[in-house]
Amino acid sequence: MTLASDAMAVLDRFYAAERDYVAAGGPGRADFGGIAACLDPEVVLYSQPGLPYGGIWRGHAGIERFLGAMSDAWASIDFLDQRQVAEGDRIAVFLRVCFTARATGRAIDTTLLQLNTVRDGLVTEFRPYYWDPAAVAATLAAT
Repeated sequence: MTLASDAMAVLDRFYAAERDYVAAGGPGRADFGGIAACLDPEVVLYSQPGLPYGGIWRGHAGIERFLGAMSDAWASIDFLDQRQVAEGDRIAVFLRVCFTARATGRAIDTTLLQLNTVRDGLVTEFRPYYWDPAAVAATLAAT
C-alpha cells in the first residue's frame, strides 16, 4: 500500500466509527475507542461557524466533545458518496451525506468537502467545509 492509500484507509475507519458513534447517541452511550484509534493525540478539527458544532476542537477530548455535539444534533449520518484525492499525507474528501436531525426527524441530503492530514497512520487535522451550512442549521431548527 502507498502512503496515500494508507491515509485513506485511516479516514475510512474514522468515518465508519463516527457514523456508529453518532447513531448510538454519543458520549456515555457509545464507545469512543474506535474513533480514538484513528486520531493523533494532538488532532485538531476546525468546524465552520454557524453550525451548532462550529469551533476549534483539540485533542481526543475535544473530538469527543465535538462528536457529542454532533450526536445531540443528528440521529444518523449516512454517507451516500465519498471520493478521496490524496497527495502524501493530505487528503481531500468529497462527501455526500444525509443527516437526520435527532430533535426534528427532518433529513438533509448535502455535500461537504473535508481537507484532512494523516501522519504516521493517525489523523492530525480535519477541516470540513459544508456546501450550505445555513441549510444544515435550518434542518436542526424547531419549526
